[in-house]
Amino acid sequence: MHTSSLQQNILAELHVELAGTRKVLERVPFEQAEYRPHPKSMTLWQLATHVVNLLAFKTLFVTHDSRDFLDPNAPKPGPTPTSKEELLARFDDYSATLQKELQATDDETLTHNFKLHRGEQVIFDRPKGTAIRLMGLNHSIHHRGQLTVYLRLLDIPVPGLYGPSADEK
Repeated sequence: MHTSSLQQNILAELHVELAGTRKVLERVPFEQAEYRPHPKSMTLWQLATHVVNLLAFKTLFVTHDSRDFLDPNAPKPGPTPTSKEELLARFDDYSATLQKELQATDDETLTHNFKLHRGEQVIFDRPKGTAIRLMGLNHSIHHRGQLTVYLRLLDIPVPGLYGPSADEK
């Protein structure tokens, strides 16, 4: 019987999701960066940048034990990318860092808790492996799904993620 570790499972899932996310980001039209489908929605560029910056957030789950949103010295993503090339370069850089940190960790470390909080208000306090899945992968997949809707509304062919899309049939 073959068993794989928590770390190996997360890395395998991450590998698939990163490839799909990059396909979506490659189609984001920078010339329509200010597009938003609704006044309460992020702009296309804010959303695409958020999807990329979430990779650094996932890395925090692996490398740290907590993150306080009120801490002015806490790591923050760099300035907003000013081109699609910059966005994709950041995606590649953050993806490589996340994969490297996950490969350097082990199942034992992934069972230790990560606490996300804003001062005394605890947003969540869960095992790192769970944090990576819930607030990392699932959160990213949610926003990537929003990005595909933006692409559809802008009449840009949507890439297939879990099989062919309507544009690829």
